[in-house]
Amino acid sequence: MSDIVTRFAPSPTGYLHLGTVYSALFTENAAREADGRFLVRIEDTDQSRCRQEFEDQILDDLRWLGLTWEEPIRRQSAHLNSYKSAIENLGTQGLIYPCFCTRKEILEEIDTAGVAPHGPDGPVYPGTCRGLSEAEREEKISAGMAYALRVDIEKAHVRTGEITWYDRDKGEVIAHPERFGDVVVARKDGWPSYHLAVTWDDHLQGITLVTRGNDLFEATDIHRLLQALLNLDTPEYHHHKLLLDPQGRRLAKRDKDVNIKSLREAGKTPDDVKMMCGWLPDD
Repeated sequence: MSDIVTRFAPSPTGYLHLGTVYSALFTENAAREADGRFLVRIEDTDQSRCRQEFEDQILDDLRWLGLTWEEPIRRQSAHLNSYKSAIENLGTQGLIYPCFCTRKEILEEIDTAGVAPHGPDGPVYPGTCRGLSEAEREEKISAGMAYALRVDIEKAHVRTGEITWYDRDKGEVIAHPERFGDVVVARKDGWPSYHLAVTWDDHLQGITLVTRGNDLFEATDIHRLLQALLNLDTPEYHHHKLLLDPQGRRLAKRDKDVNIKSLREAGKTPDDVKMMCGWLPDD
């Protein structure tokens, strides 16, 4: 059997739609063509939005479409201690710091600055809490102030030096994680961020090929940085096209007319759905 291991990793915050179906088919096909392994992972760290009914429907829709995967399915919510060990590793290296800022405070700080750099995810965090002394941090923590944990991106990038990753469509890519600023690796509720959890899981599950939409192309720079800092394996990547609506917007879970549950209820077949998302194995 091939050493190719892929994964489809939906978040159960809504129903499966045509865009995510395309991604699932793309990923499963990459494994099947290489006689490799196809995994499904449930990325449910956003407990305020994740619902069991969405997870159940997503898995049912995937089976209805004819996809099969290895069991057991990994659910991120069942592995919080695992992510804590990764965060502690970064802390031991002196590469993270507590951030006590609220979203409102961050936006106000950016407004006050007048000109704020923008990264792939929007305005870059201005580093308000980066310069706090240890005494100031301890005082805020002792007072019960909630805090997230951020990577000191400048320190981290100095530690790793230039890093690259490989995309099957674009070739070798030089990573520029500094464009994102000091990204969060642990939220104020104690749960890991998307960036931390997905990078850690890909390593633990032995993923050798990450397939996902072009909207996450730039985010791979952050994932590559975390791989270097935590001494994790680096998979290959293949970022595929995104499905757009007639107005040119990316399909989203809120678009009821393209979610699979609604299409099934309207009498569509699996082949109908595959045709609607323009699935062609050589895409």
